[in-house]
Amino acid sequence: MSDLIEGYIGTTTERKKSRLPARLDYIQSATGLFLALFMWAHMLLVSSILVSKDFMYTVTKALEGSFIIEGGHPLFVSAAVAVIFVIFIVHAALGMRKLPGNYKQYQVVKAHAKSMGHDDTKLWFIQAFTGFAMFFLGSVHLYIMLSNPGEIGPYASSDRVVSDWMWPLYILLLLAVEFHGTIGLYRLCVKWGWFDGNNPKETRKTLKKVKWALTIFFLVLGFATLAAYMKIGLEHKANYGERYVPTAKIMKIDNTGRLA
Repeated sequence: MSDLIEGYIGTTTERKKSRLPARLDYIQSATGLFLALFMWAHMLLVSSILVSKDFMYTVTKALEGSFIIEGGHPLFVSAAVAVIFVIFIVHAALGMRKLPGNYKQYQVVKAHAKSMGHDDTKLWFIQAFTGFAMFFLGSVHLYIMLSNPGEIGPYASSDRVVSDWMWPLYILLLLAVEFHGTIGLYRLCVKWGWFDGNNPKETRKTLKKVKWALTIFFLVLGFATLAAYMKIGLEHKANYGERYVPTAKIMKIDNTGRLA
């Protein structure tokens, strides 16, 4: 309990200035950086469907550890999702420290932001709102992946998007993730002064341009990817539950003339 109080008021029980808030800020920054970079990698992996169904199938099998054991196994996906889920919860819990604790505090922060007219403060509000939304939307997606790690593939993923009616959630999650992630990375760069150089003010302007460019890029890529899964899901709706068979496997015929 003393650690919790120390984290909020910034002083120890001995009335000394605590280092705990700084440590918690560091952990929040580190987990946020990891999750943002992970989401970019995740987006590039799921967008493999834009290349071809076979390519997406190959990527899926690689994630299942096919380079370690023959054919791969969904357990590798479950393990990875479990780790991400824990980091996700830790980051969310630490982020909640910065949110207004009640409506009165929210009114004070909102009035302060309005009087300042500061762009970065507005970005903080967007990040706070999208972070709150992500806690619920992201938890649903992560739980589904954790409990059904074998349901990933050109047809399985498309069936989930269309036939299981997950596309509304994925639209909202995509918007929340891309805005929250890029704003978060921008604010990390500013907070820790990673690229300040000789003119921090000009660097901040450049970082903001890069931030919006990345937001637009990943939103376009994300919606194009979601559209591809929806198209496949609609075409495959009559065969819901059927799993994708790669072209190479279809072409491989055994001696009896049946599919191998």
